Amino acid sequence: MFKKAISKLPVLAGVIAAGMSLNVSADAAEMLRVQTSTKSGGFSFQYMNDNWVNKLPAMTNGEVQIQFMPIKSVMPRNETPEGVAAGVLSGDLTSIAYFSGRNPAFAILGDLIAGYDSPAQVQQFCKDGGGSEVLQKLWDKTLPGKIKVVGCGAVSKEALVSKKPIKGVADLKGIKVRSPEGLAATVFRAAGASPVNIPFSEVYTSLEKGVVDAADASAYVNNDKNGFHQIAKYPLYPGIHSMAVHQFTVSTKVWNKLSPAARSGLKDWYYAAYADLLKALDAQDKKLVARDKADPNITVIDWAQKDRDAFRQIATSSWEETAGKSPEAREALDAHYSFMKTIGLLK
Repeated sequence: MFKKAISKLPVLAGVIAAGMSLNVSADAAEMLRVQTSTKSGGFSFQYMNDNWVNKLPAMTNGEVQIQFMPIKSVMPRNETPEGVAAGVLSGDLTSIAYFSGRNPAFAILGDLIAGYDSPAQVQQFCKDGGGSEVLQKLWDKTLPGKIKVVGCGAVSKEALVSKKPIKGVADLKGIKVRSPEGLAATVFRAAGASPVNIPFSEVYTSLEKGVVDAADASAYVNNDKNGFHQIAKYPLYPGIHSMAVHQFTVSTKVWNKLSPAARSGLKDWYYAAYADLLKALDAQDKKLVARDKADPNITVIDWAQKDRDAFRQIATSSWEETAGKSPEAREALDAHYSFMKTIGLLK
């Protein structure tokens, strides 16, 4: 059924540029069909297609091409690993937090709420701080021998939207905040807020009607696109809480087909692409923030570092609670701790 679905999908990615000199023919290249966690019209999806799809063949000596597919286009968003394992998908580029129900370690690796100050730090953790290795061990236990982690990382930090001014951690007390269940809700509750689990599609009306005062929604550019700032005029930027971490995986069978040079090139391509996407999203956010700071009807709030540090300390109890639920979760959090101490986020 899934293979039939793939055959009907439109080609979403570019092909090797004409005249590109490669040692391996296009016909012989491995085509990675990868389901993402973004919609086809989303900024990230379009940016990766426009700027990075055509760079992969050159970076892998012509061995690899890639085709991105939008979220839920082939299978449910939380079942992509089974699709990769079965060969229905070549890989996925998707949110790790989708798999939190399998093991709480996925929650800790997928979004360490209030943990990092920037997505660049998360990319560094994944690339050089042991993050991708811990994620690989987790998949080896979950789907043994089926999944190869090429890399992981975050590209944006979500900006909290609010109808009330939340100028520091003390102002969270009593705030009704839309939040997904799990680690995020636990952290907000520990800070004195009252988490409310409502679908993203209901965020606007819930803010408008006063069901919630604030919302854990999305990045600033997406919040703006959805009109949240029209009614929630006290956005927090840079955000204080969420940075969704994505994994880029391929099937072990596909990985084993590639030469060592192509494997290295695929990893380099991913981290270069995600570093570039991070900069592009950051530029979009900053452009909108500058516009809104000039608007007398909107007050953009940037927490002082002491409040960010205090919120991180509150969050640690929630991290520890989650880490106690499995040995893998404990290992994942310890990996974060070790890296965060090297960059001065924790003592």
